[in-house]
Amino acid sequence: MAKAAAAEVEAGGRAVRVSSPDRVIYEATDRTPEVTKLMVAEFFAGAGDGLMRALRDRPTALERWPSGVREGMKLATGPQDRNADAFYQKRVAKGAPDFVESVGITFPSGRTADEICPTEPAVPVWCAHMGTLTFHPWPVRRSDVDRPDELRIDLDPQPGTTFADAVRVAGVARELFEELGIAAFVKTSGNRGVHVFVRIEPRWEFVDVRHAAIAFGRELEKRDDGVTTAWWKEERGERIFVDFNQNCRDRTIASAYSLRPQPGAPVSTPVTWAELADLEDPRELNLFTVPDLLADRGDAWAAIDDVHHSLEPLLELWEANPVEMNYPPDYPKMPGEPPRVQPSKKVAEHWDDEGNRVE
Repeated sequence: MAKAAAAEVEAGGRAVRVSSPDRVIYEATDRTPEVTKLMVAEFFAGAGDGLMRALRDRPTALERWPSGVREGMKLATGPQDRNADAFYQKRVAKGAPDFVESVGITFPSGRTADEICPTEPAVPVWCAHMGTLTFHPWPVRRSDVDRPDELRIDLDPQPGTTFADAVRVAGVARELFEELGIAAFVKTSGNRGVHVFVRIEPRWEFVDVRHAAIAFGRELEKRDDGVTTAWWKEERGERIFVDFNQNCRDRTIASAYSLRPQPGAPVSTPVTWAELADLEDPRELNLFTVPDLLADRGDAWAAIDDVHHSLEPLLELWEANPVEMNYPPDYPKMPGEPPRVQPSKKVAEHWDDEGNRVE
C-alpha cells in the first residue's frame, strides 16, 4: 500500500505539515471509529482557543506516542524504560520550526532545560505531527517561571472508588472554594479523575502553592470522609486522593483539551459544574464529541483568566496546621519533610523519626 503524502493543517493562519497523516493512532472501539494522525492534528487545530488558553506562554512537556496507542504499549517514566513505546519530551527537539519557541526552566535537581513554550495555535498542531497526544504545561508563564499562576487540585480515584466519587468530591471542593471567595474551574482528567483549577496571582513560590493544596485537601477530608491526603498508598483506602504533589516544580497535569492514551481517544475536557454533575461516563468526552460541544457552547473555561486570586486564604489554613508532607521520591530531601519510609516498613524495620533504620 502506498504511503500517504504529507498533509497540511491550518492553525491560526499558518499551514503546518503533518507527515504520515493516515497512520492509525487509536484503533476503533465499540464506541468510536479509528483515529488517524491527521485527525489528531485537526482536533488540536479546532480546539485552538481553549487549548491555547491552557498552554499559552507555559513551559510544556510533550507526551509522545509516535506509533499510536495499543493495548500493552508502555510509556517511559525513567531511564529503565529504554524500550518503551512512548515517552515524555522535556526539551525542544532539534529541527523544530522557527515558530516553536522555548523558555528556560530549572528542574528540582538543579539541572536546566529549554522547554517548548506554545505561543500560537500552530505549535500544538506541529506537536501532533511529532506524535504528541498529551500536553503537560507547567503552572507558570514564561514571564516568571518560578512563581505559579495556577493552583491545581487533582482528585485521583483510588481502587474501589469511581468517577462518580470524584464528581461528588469535586462538588465539595467547589463549595469550599466559593466560601473562600475563589472561582474554580473543573475538567475531566480524560480517565477516571477530576481536575479543579484556580488562577492565582503569581506572587508565591512552588512550595507555597503546594502548601495551599495540602491545606485545601485537609479541609476536604473534614467535609467528606471519602477523601484522603495520605501520600502512602497503603494508607489511602477506598477514597479520593488529593494529589497535592501535582503542585511541585516539574510536576504537571494533562492540559485542557489534551488527548489521553486510552481506547476511544478520550479528551481531558473543561466542563461547567452543571455538566460535570450530569456526566456519568467521562469516555463520552472524546475526539469525536468534544468539537460539537465546543461548537455548541464554546470553551467552558473562557473566563478562567478574568480573575487571579490571592492564595492567602489557603495559606492561612496551612498556617493553622503547618505539618509537612512527603515529596515525590525523585526530589531531594526537602526542609521539614517526614521520613520517606512506608509506614508499614517503619514499624516492621524500626525506623526512627529521621528516616534512619534502627538495628
